[in-house]
Amino acid sequence: MAPVPKHHDLIVVGAGFGGLGMGIRLKQAGRDDFVIVDQGSGVGGTWHANRYPGAACDIPSLLYSYSFAPNPNWSRNYPEQAEIEAYLNDCVERFGLAPHLQLRTRVTAIAWDAHTQRWAVDAQQRDGAALRWTARVVVAATGALSRPATPDVPGLAEFAGPVMHTARWRAELPLEGRRIGVVGTGASAVQLVPRLAEKASRVVLFQRTPAWVLPKRDRPIGAFRRWVHEHVPGARRLARALIYAVHEMRAPGFTWRPALLKSLEPVASLQLRKQVKDPALREALTPRYRLGCKRILIASDFYPALQRPHVELVPTAIARVVPDGVIGADGRHHPLDVLVLATGFHAAEAMAPFPVHGRNGADLNQVWRDGARAYLGTTVPGFPNLFFLVGPNTGLGHNSMVYMIESQLRYVVDALERMDRAGIAALDTKPQVADAFNDELQRRMKGTVWSTGGCTSWYQTRSGLITTLWPGSTLEFRLRTRRFRLADYDEPLRA
Repeated sequence: MAPVPKHHDLIVVGAGFGGLGMGIRLKQAGRDDFVIVDQGSGVGGTWHANRYPGAACDIPSLLYSYSFAPNPNWSRNYPEQAEIEAYLNDCVERFGLAPHLQLRTRVTAIAWDAHTQRWAVDAQQRDGAALRWTARVVVAATGALSRPATPDVPGLAEFAGPVMHTARWRAELPLEGRRIGVVGTGASAVQLVPRLAEKASRVVLFQRTPAWVLPKRDRPIGAFRRWVHEHVPGARRLARALIYAVHEMRAPGFTWRPALLKSLEPVASLQLRKQVKDPALREALTPRYRLGCKRILIASDFYPALQRPHVELVPTAIARVVPDGVIGADGRHHPLDVLVLATGFHAAEAMAPFPVHGRNGADLNQVWRDGARAYLGTTVPGFPNLFFLVGPNTGLGHNSMVYMIESQLRYVVDALERMDRAGIAALDTKPQVADAFNDELQRRMKGTVWSTGGCTSWYQTRSGLITTLWPGSTLEFRLRTRRFRLADYDEPLRA
């Protein structure tokens, strides 16, 4: 028997920075009729799922937190996974979000009902129980980095030992004395390899493309600095503003004058020369594209770890996986006990994480078949009252995503308030408005480092379309989302 639907004003899908921030802002706006649904056993989104050794943020802690929920007790300049997850759990308690959480529950489909002007939301709990809600508004906060990418490597299923993705880390698996292969040299790999090198008898890192690695200026935040942040009026906000400004000064180099980023390349090259003395290894670790074209990595312990006697870099493609290890493109066999996939996530090619059907049965995955598009990264024509957080073209290469999320949170709350004041039940983005916005984005994208830097990255679809990144400053995005414009939307007709 189908479950009897329960109605809420809003359903928020995802309990990471976006979903929890949405809940906080709704509470602050006096809106209490909402549910936050997440398939995880705890809150935190990517910071709950990614529990591999060394998992940390590459944005300073003072900036990688809500402006409306400051934390004066960060222990380090760059927070690690456990501390970020603890911060988000503290936000749940501080703002009374626990009664709104529906965890261990996976949304399986949402569909727009033109007659009732509501969304039908189907979900399933881990024990198999089916749930159904209806909602006036759905906010999709599932995040851009929530669906792990598995490489298409011949023989991967034949490996006799454990295989795990960094986003699905098996903490119970013993690593001491094991021979561990790591596939990929992205952000998770540069954090993971130094930690594995402390435990494993052998670590083999398979690198397809070397990355630009800048030094990580990490250090503990002392008791005095924490006291100042908590007790001196304005000190924490000033420190946050300065960190924001330093990061934002890099925006022109990414978005319209890539030559500006060349000034950072000597910094990365100097670290490589100082930390890697072997010429052959240094050559293998030297990128052949412009800094910024792929994600810039921040680490000061990655290169030293690669030079430990039991750690090896294999700078060639993998030919195939065999039951007892990996065969490289050069034909060499690497015996392994454990294989770790540090291969990132489906981002540019990602579709909706569950079926989404809008007006007249429109299928969002079909609408996005040539690349995801949204107006201000937040709304899509044909899908009334559906808002995306960290939607298409909202990603950054230079600053904190929390800033972008807060801009979208403000936009959604303003939309709700304006709809209520005008007595409007539902609004749908005008196609011509969305098309003009996205055409502008793609024109601007042609001048960015992601298009001109000489690389192929996960920022791009297979056709070369960049659907993940914002080609401007975060301040521009904040200004463009500061107010919900009713003129950009139409009221959908009832059935």
